[in-house]
Amino acid sequence: MLKEVEGFIFKETPYGETSKIINVFTKEHGLIGIMCKGAKSLKNKNRAITLRFTYAKFNIYYKENKLSTLASGDTINPLKRINNDIVLISYLTYLVDLTTQVLKQSNNSIIYDDFINTVLKMETGLDPLVLTNILELKYLDFLGVGLNLDACAICGNKTNIATIDGDKGGYICANCLTNERIVDSKVIKMLRMYYYVNIKSISSLNIKDDIKNEINFFLDLYYDRYTGLYLKSKDFLKNLISL
Repeated sequence: MLKEVEGFIFKETPYGETSKIINVFTKEHGLIGIMCKGAKSLKNKNRAITLRFTYAKFNIYYKENKLSTLASGDTINPLKRINNDIVLISYLTYLVDLTTQVLKQSNNSIIYDDFINTVLKMETGLDPLVLTNILELKYLDFLGVGLNLDACAICGNKTNIATIDGDKGGYICANCLTNERIVDSKVIKMLRMYYYVNIKSISSLNIKDDIKNEINFFLDLYYDRYTGLYLKSKDFLKNLISL
């Protein structure tokens, strides 16, 4: 039975001389494999629609827990800005790799919406570092290492929050403070905003470099210590943006 699904191509793998298999993160079924017969051929109608990082609607013969087969597809957004910028491509590569790992832990539909909306906001020209950090923070819950950003992680106090500490699992109030590193009060405020913001509703991102860099530093350290994820694409991205 022919079925239309919305999705984003994470990976393409050659199959035989003229065909390929694409791994597509779909809204309806999570991450699925689709056989694309003849799609490597220059004159094949599905050649363009089966390239990595394509966001489209795919008409497929769907088979649950098996390879589906592609009939046709239509691009939703060509992502021209991202595809013409090596830095943005590097951010997207990392987000795809990270999302692939998150999907191994959970197949919640929220993951799809947050990923797609992050990519679309990046395409509009919004700050890719801030968008990446927002998605990273939201993904922590699905990875089982979420932070307490509503109250002190030690006593539950919702007032007088003094800092945030990864080892303690979130915010620390002034009463529970010992020798934790003190962060800027704006970092405390922005982290909570990152976590609760609806990515689709973001229209601008005006965050000072020192604040966004401190948030990025904290999340990098937290991911390294507590998620168990070591992605080469993240190392490449770090090296690229540090140039």
